[in-house]
Amino acid sequence: MTDVHHARSLLEAGRIQDGLNLLTQGAKQDDPDALNALAHLALSGDFVRRDLPLSRDLFRRAASAGSVAGAAAFRAFVANGTGGPCDWPAAVRLLAQDSSGDPSAERELRLTESMKLSESGEPLGTFTSEHISNSPDAILFPSLFSDAECDFLIEVAHPLLQPSTVVDPVTGKLTANPVRTSDAAAFSLAAESPAIHALCVRLAKASGTNVRQGEPLQVLRYLPGQEYRPHFDALGQAENQRILTFLVYLNDGYDGGGTRFMKSALTVNGRRGDALLFRNADDSGRPDPNSQHAGEPLKAGEKFIASRWIRQRALEIG
Repeated sequence: MTDVHHARSLLEAGRIQDGLNLLTQGAKQDDPDALNALAHLALSGDFVRRDLPLSRDLFRRAASAGSVAGAAAFRAFVANGTGGPCDWPAAVRLLAQDSSGDPSAERELRLTESMKLSESGEPLGTFTSEHISNSPDAILFPSLFSDAECDFLIEVAHPLLQPSTVVDPVTGKLTANPVRTSDAAAFSLAAESPAIHALCVRLAKASGTNVRQGEPLQVLRYLPGQEYRPHFDALGQAENQRILTFLVYLNDGYDGGGTRFMKSALTVNGRRGDALLFRNADDSGRPDPNSQHAGEPLKAGEKFIASRWIRQRALEIG
């Protein structure tokens, strides 16, 4: 087996070619750990040129070599179209194939089978909604996610939760976010599993956008005293503006933590599965001053919410 930890130490010490040679040697021997490591490097672009088709193929090879993590990443890429075409039927077949030896794949398979989806993974039917505000422009979708879907997102987010951070403009280091004091988990390309992708497609259809316009889905956890202080989701002069925000309330049983808009009387306390869509900017990208909002301090319990920012145009992932 390749000493992946040693290879990464070489990379971080500046001995890039030595580290890559060690991983490449392991990959030639179908070492799943080396294949996974190279796949993540090709995905991130760290130390090598970013190459999404290569990353997809390396995850495929890691899966064939018996890697559960590699299989999960490959299923995600097939479902969401990273490094190759989206192929929802193939993603479901992979879930079924992997479910016999991976309880998480088995659970996800059952969850996707309970969704009302077309053969291409698109949600079927229409969504109940209520336009609750003109300024800011806001729509509430009752029960957009099922109880089982909310439970799934909370469970898969738990091991990924980290304190919310920002980059310090002076030191360049990560530091505690002064605006958002919650914990957060983001589902980037390799973690956007078939079920999570299907939920993102649902959010896209409900918002009338393309799923490629969405940033990675996040799950936020708030504990007593934590909050998201008043802020705007729009990005100022961004060329590809965050025009919409979608929030999904994943649990009940907490006190406080409402979504409050600072320049209106609107405060939303969604029930489990409810989703709130609001506009941050107009179609030209000009921010809406009435979209400033806050996640009020949590008084008791534990609050989970899913968040997805939606841009004007599809995000470039190549």
